[in-house]
Amino acid sequence: MSNQTTVTEFFLLGFSDIQELQILHFVVFLVIYLAALIGNFLIITSVALDHHLHTPMYFFLVNLSILDLGSISVTIPKSMTNSLMNTKSISYPGCVTQVFFFLFFIGAECAFLSVMAYDRYAAICFPLHYRMIMSRGTCAQMAAGSWVSGFLYSVLHTGNTFRLPFCHSNVVDQFFCDIPQLLKLSCSDTYLNKVVVVLFGVCLALGCFVFIIVSYIQIFSTVMRIPSMQGRRKAFSTCLPHLVVIGLFFGTGSFVYMRQTSMSSSFWDLLASVLYAVLPPLSNPIIYSLRNKEIREALADFHHDIILVAHTSKHNAERLEKVIRRIRQAGPTDKAKE
Repeated sequence: MSNQTTVTEFFLLGFSDIQELQILHFVVFLVIYLAALIGNFLIITSVALDHHLHTPMYFFLVNLSILDLGSISVTIPKSMTNSLMNTKSISYPGCVTQVFFFLFFIGAECAFLSVMAYDRYAAICFPLHYRMIMSRGTCAQMAAGSWVSGFLYSVLHTGNTFRLPFCHSNVVDQFFCDIPQLLKLSCSDTYLNKVVVVLFGVCLALGCFVFIIVSYIQIFSTVMRIPSMQGRRKAFSTCLPHLVVIGLFFGTGSFVYMRQTSMSSSFWDLLASVLYAVLPPLSNPIIYSLRNKEIREALADFHHDIILVAHTSKHNAERLEKVIRRIRQAGPTDKAKE
């Protein structure tokens, strides 16, 4: 026990030690980060400004966009800063904060995807009772429950991980602080911690996934009973973006954690983690924008309003400039008459 030293910082895995490649990494991540910020911000703004989109489905979509903004903001900016400053370090409190918020956003997003599946189930299987089932109070309770579940999931895993002493090393084989990699650095027996991580992770992910699958089985059986082909297409079109997002979220998550349990190279682990941390927040706005007619129309209206405001502001500025010019021209004439 006397040989143990207190870890005050960790060193994250970099993409390259060559300065030119570090700058390239910074630029690529900056473009991805700005694209994710703009895409999710446009979704949030469009839904907030268009009263036609004030429905349960888009209420949950706004929450999903907020979670995407949070999850990508936890990991990408620090990696960009390290590349720009030619460093790999992150403080101990910074690592704790990164783990907590990343798990918080990921856990809440998993819960929200389940809630959105239930929303589609209620809308398609019980259309006449949809407003009563998905009332404002019910939606608020579901949203609050999803946020709280993400918080509790994060508190459990973060506390369970950082109560351990770290003495083997302080080099994290990941571009952000991640629990499986941190457990490898502990000098105590981590078997129980690994069991807790796997058990609760599987319970959350598998529970959400099974709930989503059961919901969509009911949805598909209902849709197939719709007599008209147009009705079936309309029903499927409301579910398709959500299904793609679910596949992306669970697919990338499963892939990255299977890579971490295998004897694979750090490069491929790093690439898998980038896909997991970056791809869903970047892709979700694109998926919902391309596959959802109402979102596309709201974005078009929002773009039209911005152009209209800019044109009106320019026109008012020109009119004000003309008035000022006339006042200036009238001033010397009045003095000459006196």
